[in-house]
Amino acid sequence: MGGFRERVARKVAVIGSGSWGTAATGLVGVHADEVVLWSFEPVVADGINETRHNPHQLTSYEVMPCVRATTSLAEAVGGADAILLVVPSAHLRRICEQLSPYVDSTTPVLVLTKGVERDTGCLMVDVVEQTLGGASRIAALSGPNHAEEISEGTISAAVVAAEDPEVARYFQQLVVSTAFRTYVSEDVRGVEVCAAVKNVIALACGIASALGAGDNTLAALMTRGLAEMTRVAVAMGADPLTCMGLAGMGDLVVTCTSHHSRNRTFGEAFASGETLEAYQARTGMIVEGAEAARSVLQLARARDVEVPITLAVHQILYEGRPLADAVDMLLGRSPRDEFYGVAPGARSGEDHAE
Repeated sequence: MGGFRERVARKVAVIGSGSWGTAATGLVGVHADEVVLWSFEPVVADGINETRHNPHQLTSYEVMPCVRATTSLAEAVGGADAILLVVPSAHLRRICEQLSPYVDSTTPVLVLTKGVERDTGCLMVDVVEQTLGGASRIAALSGPNHAEEISEGTISAAVVAAEDPEVARYFQQLVVSTAFRTYVSEDVRGVEVCAAVKNVIALACGIASALGAGDNTLAALMTRGLAEMTRVAVAMGADPLTCMGLAGMGDLVVTCTSHHSRNRTFGEAFASGETLEAYQARTGMIVEGAEAARSVLQLARARDVEVPITLAVHQILYEGRPLADAVDMLLGRSPRDEFYGVAPGARSGEDHAE
């Protein structure tokens, strides 16, 4: 995409006002004159404009002076030099379809949503391409990035993947800071698969932990989860080494172990008797791992990939499998080659930080 290096970001649109969308305004706000945050909820938009705080998520975080909020998609993206998509995976297609009339065909788009679309098997970048067009201008960002720590300026890192290296470099520069290190990759599918599967593994870790699993068990579960993630990625044509980087192992570790992780904490809550609906209502957050347990399993079955942990989580959440069987289900498979189904990678998935 010629001329990308010369592009500036006077206005950046952030679509989605959850915790990650709110934190992302601080990343791009350093480099843009104006950041417009779109919210579905008028109370959130009004709260941000009136108090500089999101009344529902990251309530203690004060957004930058350059940030304003709106409930109008047309207002948010009109004249934007770049767009960040940070909405739940189940709503991404609908939101993009609504955005389509207002988005210029050359405007670069960065996808921060993580997941696989149910029934279609589409990755999030596929959904964006199908609804907004222009695969070459689309990038995905992923990594071990809890919004709570991003908003506090804690040192973090992420990988930006795009088919066009100039697009990846453009977004790399748009979000980079001394506290937020960004690396680039051309392995979009690998980054996207890792982002989806790790949420399922984190949910499994939460269930296992609540049922009394020790550190050894959880370490084994995460390691087997990494192998599972890699099998799916390879089946999608990705570089297996991407799964060993920030979007894979890095995000897997933090999502499986942190108290900030909604997937890990939901797994704990579910094992203690709380339903998915009750948890999401209580926290105001979407549990992407619960949705991914369905969509990743569909994707794996369509490509004949073994995903025993994802299958176990699906059976526990949606098929009434007793929790008493959970740990045995999550780990109880006949031993075989540790990385069966994974071919050696030919290249590294990530490039250096700027």
